[in-house]
Amino acid sequence: MLAGLGAACAADIRAAVLRVDYPALAPISRFERVPDDLGFAGAALATEDNMTTGSFLGHSYVTETVAVSPEDAAGAVDALLADGVDLFVLLARDDDFLTLADRIGAAGLVFNAGARQTRLRDAECRANTIHVTPSHAMLADAVAQFTIWKKWPRWLLVQGSNPGDRALGAAYQNAAAKFGAKIAETREFEDTGGSRRTDTGHVLVQKQLPVFMQGAPRHDVVIAADASDVFAPYLPYHLWDPRPVMGAAGLRPVSFHAAHEAWGATQFQRRFEALTGRYLMEPDYDTWLALRVLGEAVTRTNGADIAALRSYILSDDFELAAFKGVPVTVRPWNGQLRAPVLLFDGRITVSVSPQDGFLHQVSPLDTLGLDRPESRCTAFE
Repeated sequence: MLAGLGAACAADIRAAVLRVDYPALAPISRFERVPDDLGFAGAALATEDNMTTGSFLGHSYVTETVAVSPEDAAGAVDALLADGVDLFVLLARDDDFLTLADRIGAAGLVFNAGARQTRLRDAECRANTIHVTPSHAMLADAVAQFTIWKKWPRWLLVQGSNPGDRALGAAYQNAAAKFGAKIAETREFEDTGGSRRTDTGHVLVQKQLPVFMQGAPRHDVVIAADASDVFAPYLPYHLWDPRPVMGAAGLRPVSFHAAHEAWGATQFQRRFEALTGRYLMEPDYDTWLALRVLGEAVTRTNGADIAALRSYILSDDFELAAFKGVPVTVRPWNGQLRAPVLLFDGRITVSVSPQDGFLHQVSPLDTLGLDRPESRCTAFE
């Protein structure tokens, strides 16, 4: 029996992974095709992992996976609630996430595996939510720390014209102020639509970008804030002045990636590939991690009571191995998972933030994203 547990009791854990599928541009490359089981594959592996321990304790795990359009998402949540499901992993955009979390309400527990805008961990936080996926603020802070560590403090910030791009751009502006970087200039690349994969599409961008980037003040690095994935992939080789690109292209901050092998991740990757026949993607990892957080809480509380699970996850006793070198924990003031952020260049993990030398009185992980004094979240008080 695991240390710290009393007598085992039977518990049936039913959770639902709800993925909202949005109309989207075709992937910029055939190598980035979105698989039909995106996120759901991570759920399948997590359910297997949870059953490994659960089978000894009389705990069973069943995970339902549901893919819906934005228009059908509320009805899908209502149907799951009516069927007795009160544990949810949501893969949805920010506004839809808030709507669905509110619909589930205080009687349920929601794990956010896809919505990254910082406001969901700030003034618009919800008490029933644990944020597993990193926020824009965490990702931007991870990049900012690396640029300061490299002594590349002068940024040229290029952001897209869509609302999500601007929100991401704001996160980078905050990160620059937080860590002492200097934004030499901010430029906005207008999304005019069109195909990025046809000859006309990439030739147009190839012609636009060098001209768009000329005449910039002195800078050490280009930071791309392109949540819509419209222009950033073309930036690294279409600048006017040769500079490293970070953010949405070049060196990217990610929760996980398929080439990561440190800290026991190789075995994890191989198990995922054996189960699914493909490489892992970020939504797969974030969904796996959400269900593993749930599984660990069920194991330690020896039951499925929502209030007990939430209380344990937010407590100082909770920690979980996540193949990132240190255990992950949860911030009790806004429900955000504390975790290192990998800096990935498309082939390898170049670095991991927080960087050496960035200290914090509680945890170096709290140098990434909203710290307690910065957060306006009151739902967890």
